[in-house]
Amino acid sequence: MIVESLVAFLIILIVSSLIYLCSRLLTQKAPASEEKSSMYACGEKVFPKRLLVNVTLYKYLIFFVIIDSPALILAFAALALEMISPIILLSYLGIILAADLLLLGGY
Repeated sequence: MIVESLVAFLIILIVSSLIYLCSRLLTQKAPASEEKSSMYACGEKVFPKRLLVNVTLYKYLIFFVIIDSPALILAFAALALEMISPIILLSYLGIILAADLLLLGGY
């Protein structure tokens, strides 16, 4: 089963690479000009300046990733319940709950 999956992956990788390379060779390239490469917004020319990034809400992103990702993993694991023990799933859920409570306590 692993060999067939590996062969299928390699075939898909080779075919998609060939399609990509053929399309790069066959497409027409537009000549590079200064006006095409300049930044603009809604037709207005904008002079590039330092990008300001607001990272004040990063904790909410961390909470989302830690709470949402295990739920997805558990949903897929529940589909294979005949192969996985429910005790393992419940212990994993308990570990996730403990980690979430520790994060909320440190908030």
